[in-house]
Amino acid sequence: MDTIASLFSFITWPVSWVIVQFHRVYGAIFGPDTGWAWGLSIVSLVILIRICLIPLFVKQIKATRAMQTLQPEMKKIQERYKTDKQRQSEEMMKLYKESGTNPLSSCLPILAQSPFFFALYHVLSAIATGKTIGVINEPLLASARKAHIVGAPLAAKFMDSSDKVAALGATLTDVRVVTAVMIVLMSFSQFYTQRQLMTKNVDTTVKTPFMQQQKMLMYVFPVMFAVFGINFPVGVLVYWLTTNVWTMGQQMYVIHNNPTPGSKAQAAYLERLAKHVTHHGKIRRRSEKVIVKAIVAKGRDRNEFERKFINGLNKAGLAAQPDGTVVKSETAVAVQAEDGTTTTTSATAPRRQQPKRQTKAQRQSGGAKPAGDTEPATPSASLSKSDEPQDAPPAAASKAAPKPGNGSRSKAQSGQRKGPQRPKSPSKK
Repeated sequence: MDTIASLFSFITWPVSWVIVQFHRVYGAIFGPDTGWAWGLSIVSLVILIRICLIPLFVKQIKATRAMQTLQPEMKKIQERYKTDKQRQSEEMMKLYKESGTNPLSSCLPILAQSPFFFALYHVLSAIATGKTIGVINEPLLASARKAHIVGAPLAAKFMDSSDKVAALGATLTDVRVVTAVMIVLMSFSQFYTQRQLMTKNVDTTVKTPFMQQQKMLMYVFPVMFAVFGINFPVGVLVYWLTTNVWTMGQQMYVIHNNPTPGSKAQAAYLERLAKHVTHHGKIRRRSEKVIVKAIVAKGRDRNEFERKFINGLNKAGLAAQPDGTVVKSETAVAVQAEDGTTTTTSATAPRRQQPKRQTKAQRQSGGAKPAGDTEPATPSASLSKSDEPQDAPPAAASKAAPKPGNGSRSKAQSGQRKGPQRPKSPSKK
């Protein structure tokens, strides 16, 4: 570790300068020789570095999502050229170039802060051996050697001997208890960060080897931190624990406000957004408008959660617009169809009247029209009373006509031929 740290000795001067500047501020509050002053100086160094790395973190998120999108295509290339590794690599690089993604982009934050990490390790190792380094002169070196964090010296390690720890003014038990607790917290924070990424912010519709690799790293990284942590000084453990907590909080913010499409976090986010929009009738935040605009632009490519969100707005009398806003249906309803097309309709437009369904008896009797659809009778089609047959007595006529409501079937219903029937003679009863 000392050999690796020496490779980044060129950056020890700026790192030591930043620590000293923060130490002046906290030393005026807590005292220059206290562990609070030196410990908070290291924490402030981490926060400053991570703020500067926020653009790289945003790039990491975009690269990770792009890699998740490319996993099905990558799997096809691996199956197609599984016997030709060189052709497989060429096709992979071609896919990365066409999509504009870089696999190393997801590692940029870790790679960018590695020089600061090793430079801090180099500074603390010099303090432990009593050597000046960077802008840390003799008075600052003596002050740093006196600083203790919960009884453990700033430059002490878990594997140090009792004589070395005693030279720093502490006991071996205190050092090992403090370092063990910090190593456990450091490993747990790394495990929880990776776990919430896998369980909440991964597209569940895509099952690829990339997800299995991420799941494996969820268990490998904490073990690596525990193994290497026993060789880190207390100040470096403070640095790494702070950066893990920062990463965990930063990732929780991203998952809560900008989740991966198709993930469980997106389902929860869209559910919260739907409740907010239906309650207020509009979208207030710019970030929410950007997400709604992206959902509307997808059209048929929307996933299950996005379709549920659009349908929920429509049921609430709202419609999402291409610019990310929503409008009420009473004024101008922009109906978003499943294929992504947008049609504007009026809420007061009369509905089309559907014809009433005919009964079976009406269909069999020659298509009797329902009420309200009867055609006006013409003079040529109507028969006057004088044109009716005179030889049919009233009794026969009343007998031929079925009584309404007695359940009797007409002759057309009983299978006889349709059309006007000749009245029966009274003598043939």
